[in-house]
Amino acid sequence: MAQATPDGDTQQSAQANAQAGTDYSAFEGTRPVAERQRFDAAALAAWLTAHVAGFEGPLTIEQFAGGQSNPTFKLVTPGRTYVMRAKPGPKAKLLPSAHAIEREYRVMDALAATDVPVAKMLALCDDEAVIGRAFYVMEFVEGRVLWDQSLPGMTREARGAIYDEMNRVIAALHNVEPDAVGLADYGKPGNYFARQIDRWSRQYLASETERIDAMHHLIEWLPQHMPDDAGSRVSVVHGDYRLDNLIFHPSEPRVLAVLDWELSTLGDPLADFSYHCMAWHVDPAQFRGIAGLDWQALGIPDEAHYVERYCERTGLEIRGDWNFYLAYNMFRIAAILQGIMKRVADGTAASAQALDAGRRARPMAELAWRYAQKVR
Repeated sequence: MAQATPDGDTQQSAQANAQAGTDYSAFEGTRPVAERQRFDAAALAAWLTAHVAGFEGPLTIEQFAGGQSNPTFKLVTPGRTYVMRAKPGPKAKLLPSAHAIEREYRVMDALAATDVPVAKMLALCDDEAVIGRAFYVMEFVEGRVLWDQSLPGMTREARGAIYDEMNRVIAALHNVEPDAVGLADYGKPGNYFARQIDRWSRQYLASETERIDAMHHLIEWLPQHMPDDAGSRVSVVHGDYRLDNLIFHPSEPRVLAVLDWELSTLGDPLADFSYHCMAWHVDPAQFRGIAGLDWQALGIPDEAHYVERYCERTGLEIRGDWNFYLAYNMFRIAAILQGIMKRVADGTAASAQALDAGRRARPMAELAWRYAQKVR
């Protein structure tokens, strides 16, 4: 388990997100609370009564199927439903700064006053004596989580509206001035790409189970090809902005809440946006993407138009080679996937799902190297 950095990244969180990305979001599908995550429900109910306005039991607790890094629970009462995010159970071996749910609470609470749709934060408890771990409680947002990026069953117009709304929301996030919402110290200033490339290079080398030549090429190539203006603009970045981390209105093409802020920090908005745009470049048969589909027939904008709309909304210009940004993000994902494979090899992630994710490290790395070679 790796320690959280001041940027807000944890390797375990990233691995869990990558693995969960093939399965559930943190807020869809519930099950009984796993034995290793159980806690004193009566103690929680008493705390909620004292700290959440209008809370009134009796309380029923279910666990969401996703949220694999920080377990997520559905709290149901006769009058209202809530969501609780918590650190893993007390039997888990945690480094002091790992699973920093306080950061999740802080960033969503800060963004509540902006155009970025987030769930309303209700209460944060950092006293582990209450239920054996820190946790926070927020409103439950009722809506749709859309998994297939080709949006089957929708009209061309509906698909176009969904994509435009995704674009609007990430642009709104990157237009937020961190200082204005109390997030000036939410991450390290400057040198974002250099720090990230160094971090994921070290993480890959520490988790290599077999040599992937493309990763070694990228480790050498990426630091030498960073855009000249890298780091010239700093914004709040989500770190994992994608379709299935959004809750849409039940019937309208409108985002009600952006989910899973575990990897959020301050950084280069184009790094964040280009991660989101990887969908246009990855094979839907191997990764969750839309490469090779007939976008015009589907009503989905091509990447050039999608990028142009984002730039109009943010005022940003892409001065460097776009292929660098894509290669960087594919490299980052390959490092995360390799970390999962290392956990499989070590016997700490033995599921078929983890093995399948780990095996994708090589093709993702090789795709990243192909994009790197396109950079002029």
